[in-house]
Amino acid sequence: MEMSGYQYNCSGGETFDSIAREVYGDEVYAAEIMCANPEYCGLSVFTGGEEVLLPSIEIEDDEEDSGEPSRAPWKE
Repeated sequence: MEMSGYQYNCSGGETFDSIAREVYGDEVYAAEIMCANPEYCGLSVFTGGEEVLLPSIEIEDDEEDSGEPSRAPWKE
């Protein structure tokens, strides 16, 4: 995984899922954010002010092919 070096300043109440949805357009990428920030993996919800590193991710456009939005694997 190539790191982009982009820092994201978390707001209170955000989660890895919500950050992935906001930044990458899909919560399925939450795992990549967690891998890039192991020091925060114990948090379910950010309190605000945490800075997480956002990895550079090649986003596949599967939604056009299947007609259905992708879902996080743990929600299936």
